[in-house]
Amino acid sequence: MIDLEAVVSLRAVATGGSVSAAATTLGFTPSAVSQQIKRLEREVGVALLERVGRGVVLTDAGTRLVVASTPILEGLDRLGADLQLAGGEERVTGEIRLAAFSTVVRGLMIPAVAGLEARHPDLSLPLRESEPWETIALVASGQRDLGVVHRWGGVALAMPEPLVATPLFTDVADVILRRDHPLADRAVLHPEDLAGEAWVATFEATICRQWLRRLFDGVPGAPRIVHESMEFENHIAFARAGGVVALVPRLGRGDLGPDLVAIPTAGPASTRDVLAVHRRTQGDSPALRAVLDELVARARAFA
Repeated sequence: MIDLEAVVSLRAVATGGSVSAAATTLGFTPSAVSQQIKRLEREVGVALLERVGRGVVLTDAGTRLVVASTPILEGLDRLGADLQLAGGEERVTGEIRLAAFSTVVRGLMIPAVAGLEARHPDLSLPLRESEPWETIALVASGQRDLGVVHRWGGVALAMPEPLVATPLFTDVADVILRRDHPLADRAVLHPEDLAGEAWVATFEATICRQWLRRLFDGVPGAPRIVHESMEFENHIAFARAGGVVALVPRLGRGDLGPDLVAIPTAGPASTRDVLAVHRRTQGDSPALRAVLDELVARARAFA
């Protein structure tokens, strides 16, 4: 019998483009992913991956297996939902695997998970922090059941057809700078006002970095990024130390203290839509519905 867990690993390689990327997505070691796929190759009797340079690609057989497994895994999603419905909706049970970006973990997911687990002790909600692009891939491939992602201004976020998106709220980012900064008395800041500033930002490959660059479309030489950190709390600490400014979302930001100010920017580029995503085939799952309803209810506080 084909090992479905190994099939999920093969699908992760197809999605991520490498064994190491699949291992990162799944939370395994590359060696563990390779062993699973080798075991799967022994089970089916054909090669599923082949080396190309330093990487790997799926063979024709591997591609066929990934494509053919999609309706099977979707059917298992539906079966799980049907079994939960057959057992009655009074008790919410099972496991809903979550993925979400860092600020929504702190600002929304932690209290939501704690509240759900208190009301539904038979419901398990393991959570993994991940960037929106990774979250989309995790949910679409069946490695996570529900994800929370953000979409900044005009920065694209592809949504595969099997996914359903539920809007939660719109978050706003402000420029954080010291109270003694020459711009600290402004009610609103324009990109031109900030063109000469030094910035702290997230890494180049992140949506937040793209969103910061989009804010300065048409402004030559900006933004001038001096420091890089994935944690917005570090961005605030850099701004407090002086010499740089930061663009930090309100979600999960906390109190800035007396020495910093937060000033909004002009235009839509400093807002982001926060969405929950899940596979269409899980739409009838009472457990997933309970989680989604909880997130929607708690999101009203951010509206």
